[in-house]
Amino acid sequence: MNWDDLRIARAVYQTGSFAAAAARLRINETTVARRLARLQEDLGVTLFEAVDGVRRPTAHCKEVVALAETMASQAERIARIGALDEGPVGRRRVATTDSVATEVLAPRAAAFLAENPGISLDFLASTENVNFSRWEADLAIRLGKPDRGDFVISKLADLSLYLFAPAKAASDGRELVCAYPDELDATPESQYLMGLGLHQRARCTTKNLLVVKRLIRSKQCSGILPSFMCGDLIGDKSLKATKLPEPRGVWLLIQPHLKDDPATRAVIAWIRDCFASLEISSEMTGSERRPTAERS
Repeated sequence: MNWDDLRIARAVYQTGSFAAAAARLRINETTVARRLARLQEDLGVTLFEAVDGVRRPTAHCKEVVALAETMASQAERIARIGALDEGPVGRRRVATTDSVATEVLAPRAAAFLAENPGISLDFLASTENVNFSRWEADLAIRLGKPDRGDFVISKLADLSLYLFAPAKAASDGRELVCAYPDELDATPESQYLMGLGLHQRARCTTKNLLVVKRLIRSKQCSGILPSFMCGDLIGDKSLKATKLPEPRGVWLLIQPHLKDDPATRAVIAWIRDCFASLEISSEMTGSERRPTAERS
């Protein structure tokens, strides 16, 4: 057995197919199949079953890949052993939404990286959640608590939400509203808009808060934003703002095999500091601000 075969098993596990794994590793699909067959023969177990064109991992596969992830983390440390004197070492993939990456993490990333020369960050920014169970990310920040999954989870903050609307009503009486798609109907934002009868009239839907903010700034559209997106909108006389009664929880997910890793612990502490440093207006007057994110 060799490490490269385990690396191929990891790639198939994460992508769900030989073709996708081959593309990720920049080898041909035949090589993936051959090397995986060799690994299965060496181990004496079946790692994947083909179901509807997708390679489904067996229980043995999940155990092997979990151990391989630990090996990969240790191999990374060995490869950079000369830099250990400079502090924690490792590349960590952080999955989050575009808005959190842009508004919360990015402004504070340069200082963190300067203080930790052995750490590298990959921001996996998207409106869609990564498949955490397939190790597509090392850490993930979610605006909502997942129902289940094999991860370590802790709360980062409770963020207040604000409905922004044009101060001057549209002359034709047709209020433009931007809302979340139907699959997010259970969120506090969607529930609040439904209670006002606005969600049903939304002519624009998106999961991307950067899009919502742009529409609000046009002064022609209503929409809801979390506190960390509101700084430059507070006090704008052309907008009226209403604080929602229910906040939005922010949660941090961590791969179990990395929870005690020094580089991961450093990234976790930095993410917590990012949220702890957030400030929003307490009365939406623009004159009074207070921190709302607390360490859990």
